[in-house]
Amino acid sequence: MNFTRWSARLPGTQRRAAARTEQTASPDRRGEGSVPAARAEQPTDETPSVPAVDELRVREVLDRVPSLVALVHGPEHRIAYVNDAYTTAFGIRPLGERAREALPELDALGLFPLLDQVQRSGKPRTVKSRKAPDGRSYSFTCTPVAQGDGKGGSEGRGVLVFATDVTDHAEAAERLRASERRQRETAVTLQRSLLPQELEQPDDLRIAATYHPGGTEAAVGGDWYDVITLGGGRTALVIGDVMGRGVRAAAVMGQLRTAVRAYARLDLPPHEILQLLDGLAAEIDANQIATCAYAIHDPNEGKLIYSSAGHLPILVRDENGTVLRAEEPTGPPLGTGGWMHASGSIPLAPGSTAVLYTDGLVERRDADLDEGIAALERALAGATGTPQVVCDRLVRSAGVTPDHDDDVAVLVLQHPARTGADGELFRNAALELLGGVEAAPRARAFASGVLTSWRFPADLHDLGVLATSELVANSLQHGTPPMRLRLRRTDRRLIIEVTDGDDHLPRRRRAEPGDESGRGIAIVATIASNWGCRRTPGGGKAVWCEFALPRTPVT
Repeated sequence: MNFTRWSARLPGTQRRAAARTEQTASPDRRGEGSVPAARAEQPTDETPSVPAVDELRVREVLDRVPSLVALVHGPEHRIAYVNDAYTTAFGIRPLGERAREALPELDALGLFPLLDQVQRSGKPRTVKSRKAPDGRSYSFTCTPVAQGDGKGGSEGRGVLVFATDVTDHAEAAERLRASERRQRETAVTLQRSLLPQELEQPDDLRIAATYHPGGTEAAVGGDWYDVITLGGGRTALVIGDVMGRGVRAAAVMGQLRTAVRAYARLDLPPHEILQLLDGLAAEIDANQIATCAYAIHDPNEGKLIYSSAGHLPILVRDENGTVLRAEEPTGPPLGTGGWMHASGSIPLAPGSTAVLYTDGLVERRDADLDEGIAALERALAGATGTPQVVCDRLVRSAGVTPDHDDDVAVLVLQHPARTGADGELFRNAALELLGGVEAAPRARAFASGVLTSWRFPADLHDLGVLATSELVANSLQHGTPPMRLRLRRTDRRLIIEVTDGDDHLPRRRRAEPGDESGRGIAIVATIASNWGCRRTPGGGKAVWCEFALPRTPVT
């Protein structure tokens, strides 16, 4: 192989440099009005002469290049030349041998398909930062070289392989990636630790949830969900999304979630919860915006009462497969201030499934948001099975993968249609409290008959009748009509509730020996597992108490 002929066809960088050198080293050509060029010094005994680039031998130049250089020719990529840096890195390589056998390091790097491509196309190609068998990282540039006049086809073509050692850059990049991975792991750990570690499971609902952090960078978002048992058979369901990414968004999310749980204990209507949360969000960080949907399920109502602060609509699939969308009312996101939120409702009858979700499930950069919600509706219409099965199917149908570019939180709840023996464990009974003082004995008789028909043990029967008597007496003394007594049993508890038209909420207090009132609520709080009160949406209040049932239902 004539190396001189091959090197003469190398890219024109050296030729252009030679031309510039020739112009600089040529005699001064001064014309009229021209500025004299810098006069080249004549060589002396002390100043050795510097040859022009055209006088340099390419082999000598390449041998001194610190980068790795190899020249292969022909379809079989036979070795025409390797420089000193190459042999220092990988050892001496025999000229004329096929590169696949003689340059195994290139094979280990997967460069031969690239050499074939460069040979066929006649166009240079570059690959960045590949780790060689010697443990160093190199960036490779493969440049086509033609022999002689360049008309020899593939037989007369070669490829110049130029490898630059980028080990320091690669190691720095790997350290950066490792740091980003650690930051992401920290953010994901924080995010997950702030989410419920175990969902509360109300008596009347079956619930499942999932959270998928987005992407592979450290920019974890502030998506969250929660399930809060309010007592009296009611359950609060929350879904939210803090705008922004990273640890800061996750930290704000944690504060908001804690606040929601605290506000929920007040048992306020959904819009009042969001009103309180809106002011708190502005105090936490005026620049951090969050969306949130807060809903309350009451098994006696057969619907979800909800309020939304800029969040996506709740979807409900009824037992026939029809999907409803909770459209209004929707207020602005939390933290914006100056808005009075309102509550709405959507049916949730037995056999229904509801889905609360964040925008990562339905929002795509190349599609309209309404299209994403419509696709989720279609997926929900055909999704059956347990809440966890439905949850997984919705995530798969949305194409959520580990590389998804946004966080995804999904909360699925079902209100089962209970029949047969299961239905016997979930019973309701109600009585309108009409008249005056005679309403109290009628309420006690009604409660006694219901609890007897539900076959409760004697001690629980007596406690239930006593609690009923005290709650009704409290309502008769301090409340206004209409009044109503409701008894409800589930597989886990007995719930007794009395409603009336007065807004004043009773508080437990210590009654002095001479007081004629104040003992009723104290008695109820002592004998019951739990008790509470709340204002009702249409005005008035509800006072309730619960008794835990034996684990094995009485038959």
